Amino acid sequence: MFSPPTRKSTLSARKNVSERRDDISTPLPENRRLLLDSPSVPGRPATGTPVPWSSRLSVLARIPPGKRSDRGDEVDAVQPVYVGEFPQVVRDAQIMSLQNYIPADGSISGGMDKETSLAWIICGNRLFIWNYILPAASRKCVVLDLTLTTSESGDMGNSSQNNNWLVCVVNWDSSKKTASKVVQQSSSAGIVMCNKKTRTLIFWPDIYNADRIPPLTCVAHSESDVTYLQENGKSFSSKRRHNDYGNNVAKSRSVNSLIASVIPTASNTCIALACCSDGEFLGFLCTPSGIKYKQIEHGMSSSFNQGSDNSGLVASKGYPRSLIWHSFTHSSDDTTRQFLLLTNREVQCFEVKLSSDFNVSMLWSHEIIGTDGDLGIQKDLAGQKRIWPLDLDIDSEGKDITILIAIFCMDRVTSSSYIEYSLLTMQYKSGVNIAKPMGEKILEKKAPIQVIIPKARAEDEEFLFSMRLKVGGKPAGSAMILSGDGTATVSHYWRSSTILYQFDLPHDAGKVLDASVTPSSDDSEDGAWVVITEKAGVWAIPEKAVLLGGVEPPARSLSRKGSSNDGLAQEDRRNFSVAGNIAPRRASSEAWDTGDRQRAGLIGVARRSPQDEESETLLSQLFHDFLLSGQVDGVLDKLKNSRAFEREGEINVFTRTSRSIVDTLAKHWTTTRGPEIALSVVSTQLVEKQQKHQKYLQFLALSKCHEELCSRQRQSIQIITEHGEKLAGMIQLRELQNTISHANASRSGSSYGSDIQTSGALWDLIQLVGERARRNTVLLMDRDNAEVFYSKVSDLEEVFHCLEKQLEYVISEDMSTLVQMHRAVELSNACVTLFTASIQYRSEHHLWYPPPEGLTPWYSKSIVWHGLWNLASFMLQLLNETNRLNDSAKFDIYSNLLLLSEILLESYSNAITAKVERKEDHRTLLEEYWKQRDALLDSLYQHVKKIVQEKLQDSADENEEQNKDTLMALSSKLLKIAKRHEGYQTMWSICCDLNDSERLRSLMHESMGPKGGFSCFVFEQLYESRQLLKLMRLALEEIESSVSRSQLTLAKRKHYLNLAKISSLAGRNIGYELEVKRIDADLNILQLQEEILRLISDDEEKQSLARKLLPPIDLIELCLKIQNRELSLRAFDLFWWTSASFIRSNTSLLEDCWRNAANQDDWEKLYQMSIMEGWSDEMTSEKLKETILFQASSKCYGPDAETFDFKFDEVLPLRIEHSNLKDTSSSVETVLMQHKDFPDAGKLMVTAVMLGSCGVASSPHDDGPYPME
Repeated sequence: MFSPPTRKSTLSARKNVSERRDDISTPLPENRRLLLDSPSVPGRPATGTPVPWSSRLSVLARIPPGKRSDRGDEVDAVQPVYVGEFPQVVRDAQIMSLQNYIPADGSISGGMDKETSLAWIICGNRLFIWNYILPAASRKCVVLDLTLTTSESGDMGNSSQNNNWLVCVVNWDSSKKTASKVVQQSSSAGIVMCNKKTRTLIFWPDIYNADRIPPLTCVAHSESDVTYLQENGKSFSSKRRHNDYGNNVAKSRSVNSLIASVIPTASNTCIALACCSDGEFLGFLCTPSGIKYKQIEHGMSSSFNQGSDNSGLVASKGYPRSLIWHSFTHSSDDTTRQFLLLTNREVQCFEVKLSSDFNVSMLWSHEIIGTDGDLGIQKDLAGQKRIWPLDLDIDSEGKDITILIAIFCMDRVTSSSYIEYSLLTMQYKSGVNIAKPMGEKILEKKAPIQVIIPKARAEDEEFLFSMRLKVGGKPAGSAMILSGDGTATVSHYWRSSTILYQFDLPHDAGKVLDASVTPSSDDSEDGAWVVITEKAGVWAIPEKAVLLGGVEPPARSLSRKGSSNDGLAQEDRRNFSVAGNIAPRRASSEAWDTGDRQRAGLIGVARRSPQDEESETLLSQLFHDFLLSGQVDGVLDKLKNSRAFEREGEINVFTRTSRSIVDTLAKHWTTTRGPEIALSVVSTQLVEKQQKHQKYLQFLALSKCHEELCSRQRQSIQIITEHGEKLAGMIQLRELQNTISHANASRSGSSYGSDIQTSGALWDLIQLVGERARRNTVLLMDRDNAEVFYSKVSDLEEVFHCLEKQLEYVISEDMSTLVQMHRAVELSNACVTLFTASIQYRSEHHLWYPPPEGLTPWYSKSIVWHGLWNLASFMLQLLNETNRLNDSAKFDIYSNLLLLSEILLESYSNAITAKVERKEDHRTLLEEYWKQRDALLDSLYQHVKKIVQEKLQDSADENEEQNKDTLMALSSKLLKIAKRHEGYQTMWSICCDLNDSERLRSLMHESMGPKGGFSCFVFEQLYESRQLLKLMRLALEEIESSVSRSQLTLAKRKHYLNLAKISSLAGRNIGYELEVKRIDADLNILQLQEEILRLISDDEEKQSLARKLLPPIDLIELCLKIQNRELSLRAFDLFWWTSASFIRSNTSLLEDCWRNAANQDDWEKLYQMSIMEGWSDEMTSEKLKETILFQASSKCYGPDAETFDFKFDEVLPLRIEHSNLKDTSSSVETVLMQHKDFPDAGKLMVTAVMLGSCGVASSPHDDGPYPME
């Protein structure tokens, strides 16, 4: 009904529109549902949606031919997606039931379990259970015979009661973390089912061994607490049973809800709780030896009845309605568990002890229907006749509780009756501890009541009570409402309006039996809605289908029935708009073929524009023509005119075309023939993709599109080339898997078969990645995991996501250390293979790549190094347990961890470099990189030393030189990695253990680094260990590398410099005089910092400055800031003591120093005095000698001015006409011309600087330090 429309030809739409409307709007009578009455069954029914009786029905069955694509996730995702067919045994049972003329409504019931992904159907006298998430080839169906549970009342074998069963799946494996939990069928599960009318409970302790372990039964009577056991397939009781109990039970005493939970301390034991319409609350203890039953009394019965509300406004019959387990952080080891109960006016929370006593205690209750509208639903409002809380559900985090409410109302104007459906969402108040809630007011409204349908058809109470509520699917915040007649409606609140999407297949496809949410493979957010139908298998509802397919519900009803008040419906149609300004329309199964009609603008959901689609279509056609002819004439102009170059990144049309090439699904793969068939052709498929992608790159180059992308969209061309990298990596990974399979076959001595191909850690990882892709993309859910993995090449990063989030499923704790080691090595080898293949591809095709500045390679993204680190940290743990392994295994895990560490650190390094180039904050990432680098390198070196020590112990003769050779051989690769990634501690430890001074000096020279590098680290180690003689010998190298300023204080810096000066004077090597002058210059800089600190007042800033070394630029700025005549001159000294590169990169700062020097004297006053006193040239010269400008000019430009490798004239000349620089117009004179006194005293200023540069003796107080660097 609410399904979104799809395009179909106008001719076919007009031709069949009348037939379709008649077929859909008129429900089929019961007698027309029989198989023998339909002339076209079992092939394709004459009306409605074709029922997928055939096992070969694919996910594309409902997609028009024009929309079909080999790109799995590129298919139009606004339609429900066919997930899977029923197992063949279920189909056979359905056909048999129809042939026996069993009414359809009474013959089939079914449901879905989210935790285990198990679906179940009761057909005839059998219960069928299978995993609907698994691909068809891996799907197995368990069949439980209900005739084995026939009780004295004879109600079990009656198939007419099959739709009266409540079924719970009990997962015994909930605490185990194995790969089978994610990608294979559960190995251990139980079933608890209860008949709603007869209150008969059946317990299968192990459904996978049902032939050996018989089921147990129990009938709950209301007279007293009675225990019923099952022994040898026969039931008995301690009280006489009435023979007609199961046949004459009243509806008012039916079971409304059933929940079950594992008891962690007992094997295959659980408790089950059930609530009944007459207010009874039942508890069952289900063990392999029997079932114990008791009525639970905690003063709750009064709340179930009408109580003090005599108005009849709040419905009282049929309550309590719902039981549900609380979902907050529950684990299988908990000894208690909370559950929620929905009564006629309250939500109540209880805690049950998970033990044989299963004692129940109430924690809190919250009134949702009362006189206070702020607490929930306000009653006694005008027009209200009755209020029904119908069902409740809770989100996966256990924070939000949603209740489905139905209110029977009377329109006072038209006297017409209608029902208002709404959703009430409650949340825990701030500060409430969900695990131990305290206080009277626990809940509060999360948002105003969300009205789903304001004026719906008035339904009877039986229909209302058949409604069920589900929450948790996509879009986030949506809810699904299931009605008793087989419709499923998704409600989503978006931008102040309610969007309704109703999944309702035609009548020949049967009802929607139940709904669930596609489980996440890593326990993150839930996936899409998925529904199980009566005859058409399992279907998923993509998020887009809900967002883009919201329309007005037909006749304002959540059922298949028409409206009883057409006038009211017409009035509603004028006043109620579901989707903005889109005209409401009746939506049924005919909507599949009615076209899109502006759904893109429905609720602001981002969709690709028609311009993008046209550009991509044009590009695909041009590339196809190139493959046929090899011509590219006019391609660039055509694509420019289509605006194909306007998008960047993943949405760029060139990127999307490249992705479609590498992600194409193979047409000749099939999921029904097993994974070994797909693996036999995967290598050929990948090579074909690689060849086509290479042709695509050639097409871009020849058409000049590559050049255009490199200049305008570097990220897009980067993604395209990385698709080639990933293809190369995937090909090598497939070869690795093939090699592993051959090795396993040779070790086991067996033939090379599917059991060998589909085993091992790499195979489990492939299954995990493929399963995750299938669950995240519902359009791929009918494909095999391996097929999806090898097809989704562009999502190769998901391999590392699974290594981070799901490694415990591949390498479980219960495996032996040797097995864990082998599996870890296999995964490490796979990661290294991917990384190496990508690097090799990049090296061979480097001309295809754009300029790399600021671009992060795919293998350096966070998802990659997080996965690598998780695997590496696990292997580090194994290193500590190698005592139980032989020498070969120890060296194997060491060598593989060494390679893994190398690619991990390289991944980090590339990511940091890209952040630096983009000028983004990288400090956090850098610290993480340092931490993990040190952990890896230190552990690896300790392992090397342990190996050497063990060899020394095994050797009879102690040979020191031989031990050093062994240590050097084992640590050479490690030393290279440490040098590449500045692992100075490891480098230092290796050199010390080898006692190799030459190697140490060589590493110091080769690993300088921006802040002193390895040399600085060595000097710190020598100083801390008081090895002063070695320190003095290495001091000269330390000066050249510049000790790190961020780690040394003034005192330590002075100490190092003095030691270096002593070493230089003692050695008297060639050029030592210049080295001494440089050391003196550095000492002068330190002295100046101390002088500046003495001029600063005592405060926090001074204390901060005293604890660290300040670079020259900071000292210069302090000199300018303090405004002291002496410091204004010392600022120029700092320029002398540095280098040419420093002054050239800080010319503007030098100009600021000249401005500051000019401000130190009152030039206007000097000018007035020279006029009034009539200064002679000699007096003018004497007066100007006292100015700061004269003294600064003498320091910088005078005959005695001395620097290391530059002259001030080369950077900032005194006057413009003296400049030899062609690219500058700046000079000291131009700086002075900006002074406020220059119009009058400019001549005096220029004279002062010129006199200073000519060598005229300066004033006596100019006794600053000798100009050096």
